[in-house]
Amino acid sequence: MNLTFLGTGTSQGIPIIGCKCNVCKSTDTKNIRLRSSAIVNINDVNILIDCGPDFRQQMLINQTKKIDAILITHHHQDHVGGIDDVRPYNFLQNSAIEVYASKESIKAIKNSYSYVFAQNRYPSSPLINTNTITYKAFEIKGIKIEPIKVMHGNMEIMGFKIGKLAYITDASYIENSEIEKIKNCNTLIINALRHEPYYTHFNLEQALQMAKIVNAKKTYFTHISHQMGLHHEINDKLPENIFLAHDQLKINIEFD
Repeated sequence: MNLTFLGTGTSQGIPIIGCKCNVCKSTDTKNIRLRSSAIVNINDVNILIDCGPDFRQQMLINQTKKIDAILITHHHQDHVGGIDDVRPYNFLQNSAIEVYASKESIKAIKNSYSYVFAQNRYPSSPLINTNTITYKAFEIKGIKIEPIKVMHGNMEIMGFKIGKLAYITDASYIENSEIEKIKNCNTLIINALRHEPYYTHFNLEQALQMAKIVNAKKTYFTHISHQMGLHHEINDKLPENIFLAHDQLKINIEFD
């Protein structure tokens, strides 16, 4: 199983419009962050996790030839704002794109993209099949996906366990029963917003604590704001086997 970080930034991305901090002015590509998303490849099956407003750019950079399914963690715009841009994949694959999300997220997507689901559908709008998921495991082309309940402030959202990979973003709290599902996994990907506490996201200290509890072989932090600091300065200070992810980082993960 391979995973590519398509984006590792927050809802504003980095650089932020008008910001003149050292991170936003940096020319190091590891400090330039599109909105958080990743693509997992297993035996030629491509599963996209979140489809934010940078989706088109991410697909062009990554030269992704097909998408078999999209998993949605939650319906904030930085995670679903690129859904209209799945249209080229409809043409390339001659099929609708399967989208998997909670009942609440599907309702929000249908409200935001009402023209996609209208009875008299606009002819050139994207073709999407929505699949409502709960916290019960399900399969995509024979690949088991196990949703993980995560709190994003007061909002209940989803992380996903795929084989020995756990992908969690926008978390501020994970209850013990959900942590047990991902303990001792091969690879944990989890959000780390900044150094200071924030009510809807783990900060660096909390993310490090969660990494210790989960005890994955390797942990990667994502959904990173410009307030975190320069990539090389922070990454160099992290414990062994814990890394600050960056856009276009590709990792290999045990599946079974």
